[in-house]
Amino acid sequence: MATHAPNLTRNESSTTDFLPLKGTDHVEFYVGNARQAAYFYRAAFGMSLVAYAGPETGQRDRASYVLQQGKVRFVLTTALRTDSEIARHVDKHGDGVHAIALWVDDARQSWLETTSRGARSIQEPREFSDADGRVTTASIAAYGDTIHTFVDRTNYTGTFFPGYQTVKEDHIARPVGLLHIDHIVGNVGWNSMNEWVDFYAKVMGFSLYQHFDDNDISTEYSALMSKVMANGNGYVKFPINEPAEGRRKSQIEEYLDFYQGPGVQHMALATNDILATVAAMKQQGVDFLTVPHSYYTELQNRIGKIDEPIEDLEKLGILVDRDNEGYMLQIFTRPVEDRPTVFYEIIQRKGSRSFGKGNFKALFEAIEREQALRGNL
Repeated sequence: MATHAPNLTRNESSTTDFLPLKGTDHVEFYVGNARQAAYFYRAAFGMSLVAYAGPETGQRDRASYVLQQGKVRFVLTTALRTDSEIARHVDKHGDGVHAIALWVDDARQSWLETTSRGARSIQEPREFSDADGRVTTASIAAYGDTIHTFVDRTNYTGTFFPGYQTVKEDHIARPVGLLHIDHIVGNVGWNSMNEWVDFYAKVMGFSLYQHFDDNDISTEYSALMSKVMANGNGYVKFPINEPAEGRRKSQIEEYLDFYQGPGVQHMALATNDILATVAAMKQQGVDFLTVPHSYYTELQNRIGKIDEPIEDLEKLGILVDRDNEGYMLQIFTRPVEDRPTVFYEIIQRKGSRSFGKGNFKALFEAIEREQALRGNL
């Protein structure tokens, strides 16, 4: 059964959070062609190009495009040389998330606290400065080739980082109402979920927020297990998925095969008006998963009274679920890469703090229909 934390105050006997997080600073993707990937996110997701670094700014080995909408910030980075960590990452994984950067007040202390608890250091604390001030970063390893970077920008007034030039206006971006990252989901290998749950608990001070087993998340063909970890103030939530035994290959197995290891499966992006956001994204070329008409014929009885017309939700394919605190609306894109790896969730919360348990079966059947088309079920 799913367990739900009544509140987010973790370790009530303790008065201090040794890793206080202010939220997600940015997510960095390593991609094969950052210029073209940036165009997709600008035109389809409505994100604005706000900063750039590359040969023109003195960065010789890579080019990076910083995109933003609300508090959602993506950095798309591509290698300019084949002999580089970035090129090797893309060769192995395809386009995918390399770094989940966390906003902190003290990157050095965050690195010390986590490495002293067993985290593997990727980058010791480093300070970068320019005329707009200074930024300190430090990084630790997470699952697969994913890392967490701590970012302290307390003393920085620039757009993104020192060394990046600001892009004043983006004439391509068509914003769709995205606000912030609600959660970031990681897929890990067979029987590895608890290892990474322990990592987030012991090394980063997170606590178990919700738990779903293969009775909650299964269809006739496939299943998975998932535990949601949240930091002390609840600003950062990381569901961790692992495959479970089923008659056929699960979406997690498919991901692990094509990504060639653990990695970020999807990010949930929050909006205050999911009907308007999804309609705009569809018009701008984003493909979403669809569910059958029968889902909506049963919806009113299952979730009770909601503000949105059922016919409008069905027209767009939006799912609804309710818990004891309210309800939430969600929809999932198809993978945004040619490999069936990274995809997105658009979510609107109206009181609910859950993750759509009541939608799991409909969602998984939709994903399985896509897997069957690809010949990977």
